[in-house]
Amino acid sequence: MATSGGELMNSAASERWLSLEEIAQHLGMSKVTIYKWIEAGKIPGHKVGRNWKFKVSEVDAWVVRGDGQQNERPDVGK
Repeated sequence: MATSGGELMNSAASERWLSLEEIAQHLGMSKVTIYKWIEAGKIPGHKVGRNWKFKVSEVDAWVVRGDGQQNERPDVGK
């Protein structure tokens, strides 16, 4: 059955927000790495008050596009 654009938007709007800790676990990365990606403006996230929140669909799309690739890990050697 086909879905309309409105139904897709409602699905995305109801997606649960993940914390920094949860997105780090989802990606298998350290919290330090996620914080460094945030500081560099590399990972899609939204600041809510003092906390960072992430949509899995946005982060997964970012990874699939290859935007998460880098030559070295930011938390190595620090």
